[in-house]
Amino acid sequence: MLRPSPEVRTPTCPTATRHSPRPQILAALLSAAVSMGAYCLAMVAHGTYPFGARSRAVNDLGNQFVPFHAHLWDLIHGNTNGDLIFNWGSGFGSPFLVDFITYLMNPFSWLVGIFPRDMVELPVFFVTLFSVGLAAGLMTLFLGRLRSGSPWLRALLAVGYAVSAWMISDGFSDPMWMWGLVSFPLLGIAFDWCLQGRRWILGSLFVFAAWAGNFYTAAMATIGMVLVLVVRVLLDESPARMRWHALLRAAAMTVTGILLAAPVLTVSFKARQFSQSPPAATYRGAPHTRDYLAHLLPGGLNPAAPQISVGLLPLLLVFTFPFMRRIRGKERLIWCALLVVVALSYVWVPTILLWHGLAMPNGSPYRASIALTAMLVMVAWLALARSPRPSELLAGAAVTTVLVLVVSPSNYLTHGTWILTIAGGAVALGLLVLLYRGQADRRIRLAVTGALTMTVFFATAYTVFSVTAIRDENPWWRPKNTFSSRSLAAYDAVRAHDHWPTTRSDPGPHEFADNDPLLIGGSGGSYYSSYVPAETAAALHALGAGWYIQGRHTLSFNDPVGRAIMGVGSYLDRAQNKNGFTQHSTPAPPVVTLRPGDQTRRVEDTTVWAHQERVLGAQVYTVPPLAPAGGPAPAIGRNGDWHVPGHAGSAKGTSFTTSCPSGSEALWYAPWYHGQVYAVDSRGKALGPGLEQAGLFNMTSNGMAPLGTVAAGGKLTVQIAATQAQYIPKSPVGCLDRAKLDRAVGHLRETGPSNISAGGHSIAATFPKGTTGTAVVSVPAVTGWQCSVGGKAARAPGTLGGLIAVHLGGNGSRIACSYRTPGLRSGLLMSALAMAVLLATAVVGVVRTRSTASLARRNR
Repeated sequence: MLRPSPEVRTPTCPTATRHSPRPQILAALLSAAVSMGAYCLAMVAHGTYPFGARSRAVNDLGNQFVPFHAHLWDLIHGNTNGDLIFNWGSGFGSPFLVDFITYLMNPFSWLVGIFPRDMVELPVFFVTLFSVGLAAGLMTLFLGRLRSGSPWLRALLAVGYAVSAWMISDGFSDPMWMWGLVSFPLLGIAFDWCLQGRRWILGSLFVFAAWAGNFYTAAMATIGMVLVLVVRVLLDESPARMRWHALLRAAAMTVTGILLAAPVLTVSFKARQFSQSPPAATYRGAPHTRDYLAHLLPGGLNPAAPQISVGLLPLLLVFTFPFMRRIRGKERLIWCALLVVVALSYVWVPTILLWHGLAMPNGSPYRASIALTAMLVMVAWLALARSPRPSELLAGAAVTTVLVLVVSPSNYLTHGTWILTIAGGAVALGLLVLLYRGQADRRIRLAVTGALTMTVFFATAYTVFSVTAIRDENPWWRPKNTFSSRSLAAYDAVRAHDHWPTTRSDPGPHEFADNDPLLIGGSGGSYYSSYVPAETAAALHALGAGWYIQGRHTLSFNDPVGRAIMGVGSYLDRAQNKNGFTQHSTPAPPVVTLRPGDQTRRVEDTTVWAHQERVLGAQVYTVPPLAPAGGPAPAIGRNGDWHVPGHAGSAKGTSFTTSCPSGSEALWYAPWYHGQVYAVDSRGKALGPGLEQAGLFNMTSNGMAPLGTVAAGGKLTVQIAATQAQYIPKSPVGCLDRAKLDRAVGHLRETGPSNISAGGHSIAATFPKGTTGTAVVSVPAVTGWQCSVGGKAARAPGTLGGLIAVHLGGNGSRIACSYRTPGLRSGLLMSALAMAVLLATAVVGVVRTRSTASLARRNR
């Protein structure tokens, strides 16, 4: 055990903590209750679910995390076709374990299993709420290890950490990040045991819990708490050898705990390698110093700077800390230097990358500001535990006043900020002075502590309310329609037509959220995740499906051929009715079909129409040439594409004439086009309502879309209304012959397998004996699939248009494919190694303890 100095008791666990656990536990419960109660009161006042009509399903909470939790409910209750390894619904079949690891490993996420499915938003709320409570309680316990003192007072400071600006602004909408709030004090307690030379095994399990719960925020917590550990070691007066031993124990404990969670890391790392590349993110530069400092004050919202406010009470104490001369100058200097260094690390690109796993975030670059909120509360406690004098508190108040004057021009400040700063700061200052004056009188201490408790409770509630109200004024935060009468009706409609694995029931192209197959069931192209496989995005895009976010959000098909290729027998489409959608049923081939010969050889198709035909195995399109017919003249680009001039205001756009067979369906495909498209026949009559497209090269891809049915005569004019010059394909129009498509579908059904079966992450099909050719499974051939023919050794399948393709050859008439998660095996091996180390350590400890006890008995 390290030896603390008389002044600085940082490394030791106070006697009260070891021998009087009841007050510590009660204080932790108080902190949890105040934190959760204040947050709930703010939701009540704002009318937010579950206390009001306004949904919480905003941004990624609605688009990703509510649907993912709905799918977790399905997994728990056996209500889905997939399992933890594979998700048959999203992206027409995608790996799921990495999504589970990333989005659903907060232990509180499992609460979804005890609620009805149509109430999934409630346990998702509880994930946030209970994470806040647990974080507050654990921080209360950790602060007691940092410095002894009143457990009730440190409980109030822990509230500022658990309901910090980071939690209110960044963490609330990401349930998995909320486990990061828990990880900081959890790792702090584990590292404290390293300083004491005890509980190494339990500390390793704490590290494991942090990294398994959410490795992204656990990395931030590890960096942050290692910095705190270094500060504590520097301030300790024990011999250097003992301090080095403490650091080595912490390093070994951290490595062992991370290795226990190795599958989380290896699976995620492999999935990241194979995933669609995200849009390039660049740091736009540090915020103005005034705006950065303004974020120390509560009640405002501006994502252009780190969210670091922990409330006025902790802030006042942080500013008081440098003036407390009873604290050694070395301690004050090192702790203040830590705060400054960490604050600066958020606005320097190399350290931003370090905090975020060496990758610049696509969202806020300040997600790691959670670390500074934890450190601010620690410094606040180091001040409060020493009972700051009124003169010292007044000095801190003076610094706070100067801060307010300096940052007053910042647009971060709001009406709520002024109320919380002036009224809250004055009340906190007065109560802290009274606490010092009455510290010898138990009744005064109790009264002041009670008043501080109520101040913290209502100030926290008002802070949450103020920030939430500001955020909800932004259209970006408009809630998604996740669980409503319409989405529940869609859920019933999709399930009623679900005949998997024979055909698919696609919930798209209508969208309630960006992950409809998870939210309302079925199997479609819609999939939004950081781990969308690049093979999936490329395959669906090449076949004419759209995407967003550079392929990290794929979409279902809008055209009949695309649906036929993927075996879609039923789908929902937008409609102006009470449910907002219409159910369509269409003849479809099975999910596993047969093509003649060996179709696994790579072929480059010149157009999307030719690509669809090759994958379908039949010619169904007429692809007519376009001829300029009016408006600004287009030019022919380097690759034969059309370069269309833009037009301003009401100027006439470019027109093309073309010709399709009478009665055929005209379809339009220009993936990167941004503007309007209209098609009219020779009499000037519109073929359909027209298209409003929002393509943006690489970022947003339009899917193939119908223009309408071609009238007699076959001639049509395509009018383009775009405000900016851009390229469109050489052949953007395809004319679909429905009769040919029906014959192609009929042929695929006739020649299809006699039996198809699917497990959680496997699919098999049996063809009549003597069948030759290529079996095609309408699932993207992502890395990890292994297929066998006739019971022989499994190997990676070939592809046809990016879909799984297995050449039958002369090996048999049955194929069996199974998905294996890349990186899982190596992760499990590392985890087993770490577990062996823990077990060996436990055995050595037991043997050593018994030997010591036996020796003591002999000596007596």
